Parts: sequence; structure tokens; C-alpha cells
Amino acid sequence: MSAHDETLAWLLDSDPSLKWQVERDLMHLPQEIWRATRRLTSQQGFGAQLLSLQDADGQWAGGAFFPTREDPRAVVRPGEEGAQPFIATTWSLNALREWGVDAEALGDTADKLAANSRWEFDDLPYWDGEVDCCINAFTLANGAWLGVNVEANARWFLERQLEDGGWNCEWFDGSTRSSFHSTLNSLKGLLEYEQRTGRRDEIAQARWLGEEYLLERELMFKLSTGAVVGEWTTQFTYPSRWRYSTLRALNYFKDATEFDGRPMDNRIEKAVETVRWTANERGRWINQCQESGSVWFEVDGLLGEESKWVTFHALRALEWWDSRNHRSSAHEQDAP
Repeated sequence: MSAHDETLAWLLDSDPSLKWQVERDLMHLPQEIWRATRRLTSQQGFGAQLLSLQDADGQWAGGAFFPTREDPRAVVRPGEEGAQPFIATTWSLNALREWGVDAEALGDTADKLAANSRWEFDDLPYWDGEVDCCINAFTLANGAWLGVNVEANARWFLERQLEDGGWNCEWFDGSTRSSFHSTLNSLKGLLEYEQRTGRRDEIAQARWLGEEYLLERELMFKLSTGAVVGEWTTQFTYPSRWRYSTLRALNYFKDATEFDGRPMDNRIEKAVETVRWTANERGRWINQCQESGSVWFEVDGLLGEESKWVTFHALRALEWWDSRNHRSSAHEQDAP
């Protein structure tokens, strides 16, 4: 068995939330197979476990973005005191959506959140969003997934796009320069909205401007000096939460170009190589950073360990790039 086949077998020996994506995106199995696996995400494993932790009022841990109570069932990771907890409603919805849990499994959660959940900022209603681009991008994607009318949330991004084409969560405090983190999260929210509700020309145009902000910088460099914008650009982890990385950006561009039917932009090539070069000798990727703070449970390898999720996303991005550029992937090169 080749190293690549061993890695695929390792990835398949996973929670349904990852396994169905491996079946679809790396193995290219028929729809009936990976869809059957995806249906399991609400019945067993991570998805079922997280659904069981939901409060009766539709929230998790009693809060929209931050918990309002400590929960003895949560795992507190060591690190900085006062670190961001990841057990509240928005983080929990993000995980369930990314894992492929069907919206029907959440029942009337959307209505319960409309009635019971308010943002910590100005006590604003949950589905209206607030002022943070990343939070609003999560809300846009989660609302589209749960069938909420979030068109106004999508248009909010058109009004908040900065002159350089991107977004910055600190616009509310006067920032006029875009952020890699904020821009990517905004793009992901807008793309998911279009994927679930249909193409919107104005939104697509806004996305393309935001994409150009990142592409001009080759997904990792400062436009002014050409220096790498930060070491975080090549620190790969899962869950990525709000963090920008070249790996996360490449997976966005794969999804966006396929949705739009547009060609790949070769300005991402250096970012692709940051992914390719960081595989270990077994063709797998390491979890390179980990957020402090509370989580409901661990879903991947700890810091410094081989990561099934990072490996999946790396192979997904590299296969897309290599197939579009008609070059052999690493596992084909070392095949006997």
C-alpha cells in the first residue's frame, strides 16, 4: 500500500463529519455513498454529541458568542487567562454546519434563537447580526443553512466593504485598511450564502473585489513591502475558528472558482507551495497551533500531533491545484 493509500485509510477511520468529506472530495465516491455517511453526522459522533449539549432555549452555554455560565461538561484548554471560550451558540452552529449536519436535525433552533438569543454587543437580536465582520459572516452562513431570511445580513457586507476591496472587523473603531482574517471570513460567509440561496450579482461582485485584495498579496504578503504579513499565514490547525491561513484561503478559492465557473488564478501558487512543503515524511500535516480556552470536546490531534482535518484540507487543496495545472500529485510521483 502506498503512503497516500495509507493516509486515505487513516482519514477514513474518522468521525462521520470528516469521513463523508473524504469520500466526496478525495475519493470521489458516488453521491449515494458519501451522502449516506453525511446523514450519520446528526446521529452519532461529534455532531450528535454537540446537538445533545444544546440548551432548551436553542442556545449553547447560554450565550450568543460568549457563554453566560461555566459548564462542567466543557474541556478547558490550558493557556492564557481569559482566553476566548468556544462553547457558545455561534461556535457550536459553525461546527455543526461545517460538519455537514442537516438543518432539519436542529428542528426549530432558528426560531428559538430569534426569540431568546441576543448579541453581547448592544443586546442586538441574534439573526440581525452586530458590527463585527467575522461574527456577521458566521451569522450569514448559519442563517442561510437554517433557512433564515438573512438577505439584509448579506447586503450589510456590501455597505461595509472598504476601498481596498476587503473588510476589517475594526471598521467600527475607524479602521480603513482591510484585514486578511476579516476578509477571508467575510468571503466565506458570502459564498456560503450564495451557494445555499442562489447567485446574487451584487454579492458576487463584492466577493470578487475581496478576492482581489487577497490575490494581489498572493494570499500571504504585504502589498507595501512584499514581506510575509504574519507567521500565522502558514500555521495550520483545526478547528480554524476565525484564523486566516494560506490553507484556509486555498480551500475557499477552490470552492469559489468552482461555484463561479471561473479559472484558477496563478497568483495563489506560492501559497500552494506553503502547504506542499509542510507535509511530514508520511504525507500528513501537523496541527501547528491551538487556541486556548474552553471547548466542548476535542475533535482532532492536539498541538504538534498529526491532524486528520488539516491533512484532509491540505490534500483537498493540492489535488485541486495539481489537477488544474496538469501536474502529478505527490502520491502519484512516488507510486511504484
